[in-house]
Order: sequence, then structure tokens, then C-alpha cells
Amino acid sequence: MIKPTEYVSRIKPYVPGKPIEELERELGIKDSVKLASNENPTGPSPWALQAISNSLNSLNRYPDGSGYYLKNALSEKLSKNPPLPSDKSPFPPLTKGGGRGITYRVSTEEIILGNGSNELIDIAVRTFLGPGDEAVMAHPSFVVYSMAVQSVGGGGVQVPLKDYKHDLDAMADAVTSKTRILFIANPNNPTGTINTRTEFDRLMERLPDGMLVVVDEAYHEYVTDPEYADSLKHFRAGRDILILRTFSKIYGLAGLRIGYGVARQDIVAEMNKIRAPFNTNSIAQRAATEALRDEEHVNRSREINEEGKKFLYQELDSLGLKYIPTETNFIYMPIEQDSKTIYEALLKQGVIVRPIGQKEIRVTIGLPEENKRFIEVLKAVLSE
Repeated sequence: MIKPTEYVSRIKPYVPGKPIEELERELGIKDSVKLASNENPTGPSPWALQAISNSLNSLNRYPDGSGYYLKNALSEKLSKNPPLPSDKSPFPPLTKGGGRGITYRVSTEEIILGNGSNELIDIAVRTFLGPGDEAVMAHPSFVVYSMAVQSVGGGGVQVPLKDYKHDLDAMADAVTSKTRILFIANPNNPTGTINTRTEFDRLMERLPDGMLVVVDEAYHEYVTDPEYADSLKHFRAGRDILILRTFSKIYGLAGLRIGYGVARQDIVAEMNKIRAPFNTNSIAQRAATEALRDEEHVNRSREINEEGKKFLYQELDSLGLKYIPTETNFIYMPIEQDSKTIYEALLKQGVIVRPIGQKEIRVTIGLPEENKRFIEVLKAVLSE
């Protein structure tokens, strides 16, 4: 009987949640609320939905392997929308006409598309890390980092969070001659916290050349804190950095699996050597191109999230429950009870959250009626 390599056999596979329909059938419930996977509850942009409809008649054709139109749209977006200026910003102030012009450009050769940003994590690891090499990452953070590293025989060096966010100073201390990649989730999943510009800049000053910094910014568009780190600044400075973003979160296209990375042209060129041909499908590319242009939908999604966040904060405060202030579309809650017990009790009442560890749960911020349902059921469960 054929067996996998030793390091693959040791991987603990990612366990996704069951479909809502199956859970409802098993539990005999209806109208359940899914608040477990950090999806955008408003759904995709109407422009994206129209692009999907318009694409159906051409499904007999292979997708554009180069992602020409989407990469051009991303280049335009990233080049014309730099971060807002601050006291330390390298960008010029607003012009008299209110515009800013192009202060830097991200070329299409500096962009790589992926089947979700998950695939790009895997490609980056397979490109730059091998057996015996190490990758530094925080814990707890996105579990795919350690799985990808283990799959190629590498070692994951996990640095505990400090105050629920990445301890970047300790992560820099953990770098050795074996370190090939350093992962940063900013904002972090599952805690929803960010690292600031000052913290991130200090980290980059300490890191040696010859190792790749992978900055996972899946929840980038939800961040409102003006001190949020500017990773693109270090890309523009020519550093060994790969910035990952996705259309699965605020753009509402999780089901299409489409994400992208930004890095120097030589980094992208090496990753493209092992990227599968046609790795992103035609419907995903077209929907993402239109979603990117619908800024009104993004802004409205962010507003709904902020309103939901405030409501949940108020309700959790009234219940005396601890939570970690978030810059994402989910809230991380350290609890006194067993997380699996709370999860199962909520599930029986038709509310699906994500248990994290033994005494933490993560709940996605939903639509107003979904947030109210969560609080009502949580109160009932806790009273029992």
C-alpha cells in the first residue's frame, strides 16, 4: 500500500463546516443563521452578479490563463488609490482639485492571481521553502500557514500572540539562518486585531534580506484604524514581501475562490513557474473585475459591518462577556465555558459560530436580524 511522505502524514487536515442544509436536516431545524465563516452577509455586488450571468454562455472555453482584465483592473486600483497620507506618509498632500494622481504604480507583472489567497500561500511555500527550512508565524493565526509549510517538509516556528495580536518583536527574534518565510496575518484571524504602521516598520527594519515576508491582508478592506500598517510601502521599497488579498470577504465572492498577491516582478515570476495553468476560472475573474469597480457596494458592506459591530459590542457589554475589539467582520470571544459546548448549544437553536480552541468562539458580524438572533440565542444558552 502506497504511503505519503512522513511530513504529509503528520498534517492535521482543515475541517470545514457542514453545509447549512445538511445541518438543518440533521438537527431538524429551519432558518438557521451561519456566522462561522466570515462571509459578507450582503452578498456580491450586483455588477458581479451580472458579470456571472454574462459569462455562462462561454463556459466551453478555457479561462484567460494570464488574468489580463482582472490584473489590469487591480493595477489601476492599486496604483490610483494609495493609503491616505499621515504625518509620516511618503505621499504628497491632496491637490487643489481634491485628487491625488498616481503616486506609485503596481504593474500587472507584479500581480499574481490565485484560487483564493489560500492557493497563493501554498505556491509561495512551494516556491521558496523546502525540507529543513523554517517559517515563522504567530499562534493562534490562520491554520493554513503551518499546513502549507509542513506539506513540503519545513518547520513552523510559532510565536504566541501578545495582547491578542502578533508580537512582531518576538517574531523578529525567532528568525534564524533557517528562516525562509515569515507570515503575518494583518488583520489576524481569529482575533481580528491589527499591527500598526510603527510596529510593522520596526519589524521590516530588523529582518534580513533573503527571506520572504508574506502579509495576509484578507480583511484589509474592513480596517478603519488610521494606524494600520502600510505593507505596500515596503513593496515599493523593493523588499522581499508578498502581500495577499482576496475577493472572498468584503467583495462577497467566497464561492468563486479568487484572490491575488502583490510582489516584486522577480518574486511573481518564480511563483508563476509552479502556478497551475488556468488556476482561476473565467467566472471568478469577470466577477472580481466588476466587484473591484463597485466601490458603492464595498462602502455599504463596510457600513453594515460597522453598525453590526457596534450593536454586538453593546449587547456583549450588557451581558458582561469579554470580546476583543476587532478591525474585521468577526468578533473573537474568550469565554469561561467550554467552546464546543457553547457551539453545540447555539447550533441546536439554529445559530452557527466557530469554536476556537477550548474556551474561545469566533462569531461573524451578520445582517441586523442575524446579529439580533445570535444575541437572543446566546442569552438563552447562557441562562441554561
